[in-house]
Amino acid sequence: MKHKEIRKLLIIAVLFLNSLNFYAQNNKLQEATPQEVRDFFVKSLIKIGDPVLNALSKNELKKTMPVERSPGAWDDRTHVTYLEAFGRLLSGMAPWLELGPDDTVEGKLRARYIELARKCIHNATNPQSPDFMNFTKDGQPLVDAAFLAQGLIRAPKQLWEPLDKTTKANVIKALKSSRVIKPYYSNWLLFSGMVEAALVKFDAGPDYMRLDYPLNKHKEWYLGDGMYGDGPDFHWDYYNSFVIQPMILDILKVLVEKDERIKKDYSIALKRASRYAAIQERLISPDGTYPPIGRSLAYRFGAFQALSQIALWKELPEDIKPAQVRSALYAMIYNQINAEGTFNENGWLQIGLYGHQPDIGEGYISTGSLYLCSEAFLVLGLSKEDPFWSAPYEPWTQKKIWSGQDIKIDHAIRN
Repeated sequence: MKHKEIRKLLIIAVLFLNSLNFYAQNNKLQEATPQEVRDFFVKSLIKIGDPVLNALSKNELKKTMPVERSPGAWDDRTHVTYLEAFGRLLSGMAPWLELGPDDTVEGKLRARYIELARKCIHNATNPQSPDFMNFTKDGQPLVDAAFLAQGLIRAPKQLWEPLDKTTKANVIKALKSSRVIKPYYSNWLLFSGMVEAALVKFDAGPDYMRLDYPLNKHKEWYLGDGMYGDGPDFHWDYYNSFVIQPMILDILKVLVEKDERIKKDYSIALKRASRYAAIQERLISPDGTYPPIGRSLAYRFGAFQALSQIALWKELPEDIKPAQVRSALYAMIYNQINAEGTFNENGWLQIGLYGHQPDIGEGYISTGSLYLCSEAFLVLGLSKEDPFWSAPYEPWTQKKIWSGQDIKIDHAIRN
């Protein structure tokens, strides 16, 4: 037999084995019970968050956290990466923490992480702390002050109300200090708005210009069928999910609590976000992958924050069952979190979409940036008794289509 024929047979054999592995893994994921899936989500969120929270609670984050940068990094990111890691992690973890402690194994685990998170909030905003974070130097701190604010808004009972008076004052002072940063004419306007929304909820001194302007501009930048431009232009990326739709919703939700006249704007934004969540659910392939399009792919499954938030808020379209979203997110997160190189030997996230891929990171990406992936875990804010976590496995849209099942046609929305 000739070498070329042998090589061809070897390639066929490898492809065949890969296909067997694919089907074996798919069957394994499909056979997991709802409780096993929830346990996986909890363990994954803790695996991601442990190094950050443990170090920061001891005032050792700056001392121990590595700062990996992509080869094309703009500058030394050490002055911004720590707030990135903490703010983004807290934003994604907050709904789970807000469930509060109880006598279950998971409830006792939450109690531990609630206590850790409170210590971290204290240390991150205490000017005398070794881990006091940068809220004013360069532009990036505005972004992550907003994620920190979002986390507090998402878990007021567990992460804000129990804080002592001094820590609350330090948090407010830190958030207000970020006002010296002028946002770019893009999704960045919402970072200003999110900070002010937290001040509306927890303080008495919001800057309504920084609050109203982002919302009004995004009304102008709406493009139709559940999609906003990033500024005046359309971008094929996941920023509608990384930032735009979740922050619009969280800001408006705070404002509705203060003024019911905002309800119309809130309802419109929610309808658009629900449509965008439906689009996101359709992007997840039968094997739990999705199109690697646009900026910030190193945020990994954080690209599906909007879908997770709409599921958390129970606002999925009628033809999308909560269990199919759970099953889709499970397949996707399982693939990425178990890829070799996702974490370094000490448990810190490394740059990449699938494993360790430093070149996939833009110049603004460093280790702290990567913790935006935690936003995919918002659905842990639903109790384990909720249908999202209790209903049996359900195939998601692409899984149904590519196995020959009949599904309803897809429709755009009008506003």
